Amino acid sequence: MNIHLLLQFIVNGIIVGLLYGVVAMSFVLIYKASRVVNFAQGEFLLIGAWTCWWFLNQYQVPFVIALLAVIAVMAILGMLIQVVVLRPLIGEPIISVIMVTIGLSVFFQAMMKWIFGPDPKSFPEVFPVKTLQLAGMTFETVYALSALMALVMIGAFAYLFKATKIGLAMRATAFNQQVASSLGVSVKRMFAVSWAISAVVSGLAGVIVGMVNGVSSGLSSFGLKVFPAVILGGFDSIFGAVAGGLIIGILENLAEFVDGQYLHLGNMYAIAPFYVLVIILMIKPYGLFGTRDIERV
Repeated sequence: MNIHLLLQFIVNGIIVGLLYGVVAMSFVLIYKASRVVNFAQGEFLLIGAWTCWWFLNQYQVPFVIALLAVIAVMAILGMLIQVVVLRPLIGEPIISVIMVTIGLSVFFQAMMKWIFGPDPKSFPEVFPVKTLQLAGMTFETVYALSALMALVMIGAFAYLFKATKIGLAMRATAFNQQVASSLGVSVKRMFAVSWAISAVVSGLAGVIVGMVNGVSSGLSSFGLKVFPAVILGGFDSIFGAVAGGLIIGILENLAEFVDGQYLHLGNMYAIAPFYVLVIILMIKPYGLFGTRDIERV
């Protein structure tokens, strides 16, 4: 067994898993606040990537400035979607809201193709050094950046929820909207803030993925790849989202290692996490850290 190669795959799995975890947190944040599963989450990644690419190529601004532009654009977009599109649907059947998010997904896909064209485009060179050496292993600089950004965003999430008044209000809203409203919390405002934060986090994740793979409509499928991490960790657990992302990322890379070295089936990378997901959910139907619903009949 090639131990050095195995370690390389495990580290890559941790880096990718952190990115999965960040996007999974965005799913969970919206679900906890409003009980809505956002099927346009992958399109948030796509819009963030295209926004950064456009600022870098159109205005030749520094990368940090482009990231700040992505944060501003995605925050405004997330709030507008919640206020203009979803707020009028409060009280409607949940399937209606889900269908609206699917419609938003199709709309954003078509709009991005109309504005930027259907062909993939690569990011300009952002870093002077393309690869880094650590403990005899080689990493692309953008992967190191993705791990750093993911850790910063996870830390920011933890601080926001545990140490700020907005975080306390969001937790209260997620626990019980009626009680939170009676205590003076603006539930509508918390919904808008949740969508804004979710859009910003997903947009930044899209920038990282786009820097590695280029920007194209296929980037939005990353949102669907993250979905197993959300289910695995538990739909209402922020910590579970991170843990689920790490598990899925490591499993993908371990499956690719085993397949490349021994099995040679060619598709283990894509399907192995789903097999493990099914097995775990058979044992823990609410995910590893999800809250079990108890209903009186």
